[in-house]
Amino acid sequence: MAMTITEKILAVHADEKKVTPGQIVVVDVDRVFTHDVFGPLVIKAFYKKGLKKVWDKEKIVFIGDHEVPTISEQAGAQYQEIVAFAKEQDLKNFYYGQGICHQIMPEQGYVRPGQIILGTDSHTVTYGALGCFSTGIGTQEMANIWATGKIWLKVPPTIKFECIGKWPAGVYSKDLILHVIGLMRADGCTYKATEFTGPAILDLSVDARLTISNMVVEMGAKNGIMPVDHKVKEYLAQRNIPESAYTVFQSDADAAYEQVITIDVSKLNPTVAAPKGVDDVMPLEKVEGTKIHQGFIGSCTNGRIEDLRQAAQILKDKKIAPYMKLVVSPASKDIYKQALQEGLIEIFLDAGAIVTNAYCGLCYGKTGGVLGKGEVAICSNNRNFAGRLGHKESQVYLASPATVAASVVEGKITDPRKY
Repeated sequence: MAMTITEKILAVHADEKKVTPGQIVVVDVDRVFTHDVFGPLVIKAFYKKGLKKVWDKEKIVFIGDHEVPTISEQAGAQYQEIVAFAKEQDLKNFYYGQGICHQIMPEQGYVRPGQIILGTDSHTVTYGALGCFSTGIGTQEMANIWATGKIWLKVPPTIKFECIGKWPAGVYSKDLILHVIGLMRADGCTYKATEFTGPAILDLSVDARLTISNMVVEMGAKNGIMPVDHKVKEYLAQRNIPESAYTVFQSDADAAYEQVITIDVSKLNPTVAAPKGVDDVMPLEKVEGTKIHQGFIGSCTNGRIEDLRQAAQILKDKKIAPYMKLVVSPASKDIYKQALQEGLIEIFLDAGAIVTNAYCGLCYGKTGGVLGKGEVAICSNNRNFAGRLGHKESQVYLASPATVAASVVEGKITDPRKY
């Protein structure tokens, strides 16, 4: 009867005593969300199927975060569609311009351990850091869930990453997940559950853990889950969620894993993903000195308060290099306000940065610092394929916020340990 965390969550929600990899199960869903880009497509599918009423208005969340404020007439029309549907269905969980969906969901208390949470965005995997099963789905699937509250899933096999060792100075969770993606490649975990555990994971803050889970989809993973500890419970308690409101699952000691990979974080160095793709990973030293034109700190990967603090620590009392562009996009309005209170926004502005509202920003590739032909950027977001952040002949390196900050000061890719 031994099972992993992922298998236990799926079993409970399918009303099964045990599930095994490859098994098809129909599960009850605890919470779903969509955003301003895909929301109109879900609404269209909902009506096309002849559906009239959502199954539970309290379990559906709308978050406007990609084209905020609206960037075109089309975006304005899409917003109107979403508002009309929300009013018709009396949906109260509605956020516009409050931040990125993958920050709003946990920040506002919509994510709890042991749950199944689905969204129409591939980075819905982020919430696994809080001990739930979360993954992205399509608009047709979401329309069905809106009506029934159920979905069928295939139970994935699990790959376990046992992370040990002490974190070196200047090395962050972003460096770890980039390292893992480099090991596994873009398709190395396709439809696999990934489970991150070990003392090095438990040493991380919740913010840092969310960064890891956020990027597991870049190696094809179905989800990226972690065990719940006191830090997660404290994070939830700060959002008025008592332990009685959720169920914590832990993997059994004799649970079956498809693979177990041990990573000693003490051996890691600052790491980057080069412009060929997210899995084109290498130690920063291999590209150190590469000239850049722009830096970006933000996104659902690295726009949290801890990320902003790391960047501000380097940028304090410094200026970005001449002719350099730096865009900072906090992941939520609450984070923005906290950054203001801590003086971080002032540090960014004094350094020469452009600080935007709390939204997806440049990571969406249509606003917030779109790159021109031939420009090279170093960014803290999660994707860098050709054309993702602008012109197809621009180049994007992915790195930690600290590496981005050090690099924009120097005007070239720079090891943050220098600062």
